[in-house]
Amino acid sequence: MKRLRCDQTPAWAALKCHFDASGQHFDVRHAFAQDTQRFENFSQDAPHVFADLSKNLIDADSQALLLALARQCDLEPARDALFSGQKINSTENRAVMHFLLRNPPSAHYTPAQAAINKIADAQAEVEVTLNAMLAYAEQVRADTAITDIVNIGIGGSDLGPQMAVLALAEFAMPGKRLHFVSNIDGDELAGVLKNLQPASTLFLVASKTFTTLETMTNAHSAKAWFEAQGGRDIALHFAALTTNVAAANAFGISTTFGFWDWVGGRYSLWSAIGLPIAIAIGAAGFREFLAGAHAMDEHFRTAPLEGNLPVRLGLLDVWYRNFHGFSSRSIAPYSSALRRWPAYLQQLEMESNGKRVDTDGQPLPFDTSPVLWGEPGTNGQHAYFQMLHQGTTVVPVEFVAVKKAAYAPNDLPGHHAMLLANALAQAQALMRGQADAGGHNNFPGNRPSTFLLLEQLTPASLGALIALQEHRVFVSGAIWGINSFDQWGVELGKVLAKDIAPRLQSGDVSGLDGSTAGLLGRLLHEGS
Repeated sequence: MKRLRCDQTPAWAALKCHFDASGQHFDVRHAFAQDTQRFENFSQDAPHVFADLSKNLIDADSQALLLALARQCDLEPARDALFSGQKINSTENRAVMHFLLRNPPSAHYTPAQAAINKIADAQAEVEVTLNAMLAYAEQVRADTAITDIVNIGIGGSDLGPQMAVLALAEFAMPGKRLHFVSNIDGDELAGVLKNLQPASTLFLVASKTFTTLETMTNAHSAKAWFEAQGGRDIALHFAALTTNVAAANAFGISTTFGFWDWVGGRYSLWSAIGLPIAIAIGAAGFREFLAGAHAMDEHFRTAPLEGNLPVRLGLLDVWYRNFHGFSSRSIAPYSSALRRWPAYLQQLEMESNGKRVDTDGQPLPFDTSPVLWGEPGTNGQHAYFQMLHQGTTVVPVEFVAVKKAAYAPNDLPGHHAMLLANALAQAQALMRGQADAGGHNNFPGNRPSTFLLLEQLTPASLGALIALQEHRVFVSGAIWGINSFDQWGVELGKVLAKDIAPRLQSGDVSGLDGSTAGLLGRLLHEGS
């Protein structure tokens, strides 16, 4: 489907005029003073998530123009194309159907959808694989001999499952320790293995192709450790999350769970890649996780654009990136359980939308993905919040907070109330500033933030929060006219590494640039 790119629309030109005339001078403090209903007008409920957008540099006029931009860019048809299984990943000629992974078994498809896109067939395959994967998870949970599960993967096969397992630790089964190994640096694997015993360890090798360099290097080293320590029965202590069953069998693995080419790596935690999550929280918990995401899918699919939270967030991202010129966004989860949330979002957004050409391969005359970064509150307050408050660069902040603590509040009196007080105070301070003080004590204020609030951090609410971010990334990518579902930029370094690796043995520097040759020489020669 050929759609109009954002910078070619009348709304884009209107937004530029609006920004030049008033948007660049917008002061959210004045907006609150003039509109007693601003909080109500710029906040909303979505499944499991409440969002306060009122501290952002946006008013009714800019929001209306952004919605017009979405319509002129055919966002609604693009959304429909996603959910109808069209091959919107155009550079790889693939559909993008990770939403099928969290559909309930009763999901219904029209005859046209079933005939044209074979969605019903795909849904049936998903349910078969999900049932088998969850049955295996329950088998592992019931096996008292297995105390440690080591997930070996990288990228989407590591970031998502690791983030979710940590986030849902309060729902995890006692007696099962989950470990994650991703880095090809041997220190990481060695640090995990030194505390394990072969007889009580299960390894999960997560690689769609079973060829990923980092994953397979770590997997072979884990296998060698297992056998050197007297381990017996590779088939009992290793399982694979892969589509390359033959390669897994050659490795010695007989238990495999696959997924499909329409599941991108950064969207794969809902698939068999989510096996570590299922082992941690159980089959029922994993189904709740899927149900929370499905609820957000339905919100995104059906809600009018004006009240559609992923749409509003995605359009806000466009407003900040292309008109205000903000180049980054800081993620501040005020929950220790969500400590890997910023790292997860980095891949989800920057790998999806870090593109410099449109879907036709034409260079873009505007910026796309911002840089995402952050740390959990309150740690971040004592690290980089100084720059957020008083630095020369304006960085929008996205707070995530949880109303009810998962731990028993009576055991740690006052902790959660103080955590929430800090989250509210930091958002307030960024907005208010301190203009009446001079010099070093002056805070400019008017620094934007979004506040996402969960009632409680549960499998369902985490699922909804993740799906919200997935759809938000889709929205901004669709507006920019890029393919959010490929990642060609990941490949070049991999190709070059295969050329350089044997040179570290041979010392051959022929054909290399001067810098790479010089560094290789320093690595090979003592005393250099």
